[in-house]
Amino acid sequence: MDIKLDFDDPNKNKHKDEEELPLLRNTEVPEAERNLVQKAISQTFESTAHLANLLPTGTVLAFQLLSPIFTNLGNCDSAAKTMTSFLVAICAASCFLLCFTDSFRDSKGNICYGFATFRGLWIIDGSTTLPPELAAKYSIRFIDFMHAVMSVMVFAAVALFDPNVVNCFFPTPDNETQEILTALPVGIGVFCSMLFVVFPTHRHGIGFPLSTNYIYI
Repeated sequence: MDIKLDFDDPNKNKHKDEEELPLLRNTEVPEAERNLVQKAISQTFESTAHLANLLPTGTVLAFQLLSPIFTNLGNCDSAAKTMTSFLVAICAASCFLLCFTDSFRDSKGNICYGFATFRGLWIIDGSTTLPPELAAKYSIRFIDFMHAVMSVMVFAAVALFDPNVVNCFFPTPDNETQEILTALPVGIGVFCSMLFVVFPTHRHGIGFPLSTNYIYI
């Protein structure tokens, strides 16, 4: 009769324990102790990151890429300040205009993008034309203007959280200005996040996540 001895492998148990631990947690690093102010700041940055998801992806990436270059890492002269102003204005205009874009799939499954108009949807590449009764579903509504304004406000909050932009326009702010620069983005984030929840958008335009519930024509 064969006798099989089963010895517990300590390494095996160790790997098993590690698999049961949540991801992105390093047990070798002690948990950071934060006071109420530090927790509030951390929550603010997390909220701003979530709000950035409501903006066109390409616009946010372009701003984050060009901001350190245009501002010279926050050390702005008159030329850098002018270029930074143009960058912020162009990105804000992009956030506004892209809120009026939408998309659909054609009969071959290709995604087509267009600009919403008062009569329907103007296809950018002109590859197809929507039937009038279907195009009416994409026409501009009042909520589109509301979302466009809120997108500009959210982008302004994201820009105010960029230290390079803040140091460019406010290199040595006084206490009152510093309080405004700290509180204003938080207020904008809370206000806009509430409106985005109460009045959600159903458009899936350029730079926004695609939808699985497309209308096929």
